[in-house]
Amino acid sequence: MRHLTAIILILMIGMASSCKFFKEKKLFGKKDRLMAEWQAKQDSIRVADSIKRVNEKLLAIENARLDSIRLTQEQQMALELKYNIIVGSFITPEYAESCAEDYRTRGYDVTIIQKENSRFSLVAAESHESLRKAVARVNQFQDTVEMDSWIYIRKY
Repeated sequence: MRHLTAIILILMIGMASSCKFFKEKKLFGKKDRLMAEWQAKQDSIRVADSIKRVNEKLLAIENARLDSIRLTQEQQMALELKYNIIVGSFITPEYAESCAEDYRTRGYDVTIIQKENSRFSLVAAESHESLRKAVARVNQFQDTVEMDSWIYIRKY
C-alpha cells in the first residue's frame, strides 16, 4: 500500500510539473486572463493619471506665465505717467471748453481731462512725459502765462 501511495504521489507530481497539463485542463487559465486584464486596466489608469498630472502642471505653468505677463503690463501701465500743466479746473463743462479754446488760440495743445470720481474738468495746456520737464515748464507758466497753473499727474 505504501508503494501504491508513493507511485500515485510521484505521478501527480510529474503531471503537476507540466504547465501544458494545466493549460489543457484550464484550471488556472481563466484566472491568468483575468489577472492580465486587471493589470492592463491598472496600467491604463496609471497612464491616464500621469497624463492628467502632466496636464495640470502645464496648466499651472501657463497660468503663472499669464499672471506674470499681466503683472508686467500693470507695472508698465503704472509707470506710464503723464505730467499735465493745468491752467484751469471747472465744474461747468462750458467754462472748461471756453478756457480750452482761449489757450488753443494762444498756440497750446490743450486737452480737457475729466477727473475720475469727480465733477471737475481740468484744462491742461501741455503734457510732458518727464517730471523734470513738467516742473521747468510749470515754473515758466507761472511766471509768464498763468500764475495759478499746477501739475496734475495722470496714470494710464
